[in-house]
Amino acid sequence: MSDLDNSLRLIKRGCDELLVESELVEKLKTGRPLRVKAGFDPTAPDLHLGHTVLINKLRHFQELGHQVVFLIGDFTGMIGDPSGKNVTRPPLSREQVLENARTYKEQVFKILDPGKTEVAFNSTWFETLGASGMIRLAAQHTVARMLERDDFSKRYGNGQPIAIHEFLYPLCQGYDSVALKADVELGGTDQKFNLLVGRELQKHYGQSPQCVLTVPLLEGLDGVNKMSKSLGNYVGIYEAPQEIFGKLMSVSDTLMWRYFDLLSFRSEGEIAAFKRDVENGANPRDVKVALAQEIVARFHGAQAAEAALADFEARFRQGAIPDEMPEFVLQSETAEGLSVLQVLKQAGLTASTSEAIRMIAQGGVKADGEKVSDKGLLLPVGATVVLQVGKRKFARISVK
Repeated sequence: MSDLDNSLRLIKRGCDELLVESELVEKLKTGRPLRVKAGFDPTAPDLHLGHTVLINKLRHFQELGHQVVFLIGDFTGMIGDPSGKNVTRPPLSREQVLENARTYKEQVFKILDPGKTEVAFNSTWFETLGASGMIRLAAQHTVARMLERDDFSKRYGNGQPIAIHEFLYPLCQGYDSVALKADVELGGTDQKFNLLVGRELQKHYGQSPQCVLTVPLLEGLDGVNKMSKSLGNYVGIYEAPQEIFGKLMSVSDTLMWRYFDLLSFRSEGEIAAFKRDVENGANPRDVKVALAQEIVARFHGAQAAEAALADFEARFRQGAIPDEMPEFVLQSETAEGLSVLQVLKQAGLTASTSEAIRMIAQGGVKADGEKVSDKGLLLPVGATVVLQVGKRKFARISVK
């Protein structure tokens, strides 16, 4: 396999779509380092594993010798990206944006090589563009074209308001590519429209249009919804090592492979070997341990990863949970899974739903050794979990 083929294989690993592949091939053939851009609006101070899918892909480009531009949208963050939203997103203050931007820089260098990363702020060019420049920029797109974007179209069709400034966001993101002379821009699948606007604006300004690479949106711990702090299904990269380890051990055996594909730096061959081992009877939990250790080590170091594993084993494998217990396979009628209240009753761990609610309120229910405090907790399809009620009642539950 040629160097070009190997480069394309790594670039496309875990990606959703590459537009236009033939153009990227021509750019790669020049032999010069490409300028690879990804933008982040600092709308929250902490990053979670969902954000790192994109950052991991930037690292792949760095490994291939390309110039990564980590763009902090300190200007666009004050607009608020409406992508994927069904309501207008509230803008942030300048102070909030700058403080969040500071923490972003600290966190991304857990993954990226700081010596090979250009950090840019889009206020650099927008503050000099001025009102007349913004009007000229707005003239490059029509309202009809903006309404082709799925979320705008749905809101317009449903009679929900769309603020004028929201139309500026895709144009500003596209102009970032012009200012940075980007060869490639990365984004989540929900960013595709904005990334393509960048291509069109570059053509208008006489530049070679950037190639667009989209990455999937990572499902959260529930296995259903996009990872999000607001939904509580996230793994924060600055959380305590034991917390990260425990959360990753709680994901379903099915979702584990998705996390390997999008979060792990192990080779595709290693991941394929893990899958073969599980198919041949290996315990998926042992493979999950390898993933949890890798992620904890990335953000907290190898020593912290070993300590997190020891803590996990002490709590879950060295007497905290008995070797022998009843096992139940429960069928979910929905894609979301079963509520913990349903599971406790169906497994006979509580006599009724009301008793399950009472035991949770009293702190008497644990899932894989972790106290359950949310009576609305869902056990996703594909999950296998050990539930404990009181000191002596245990059951291993698989949700299908």
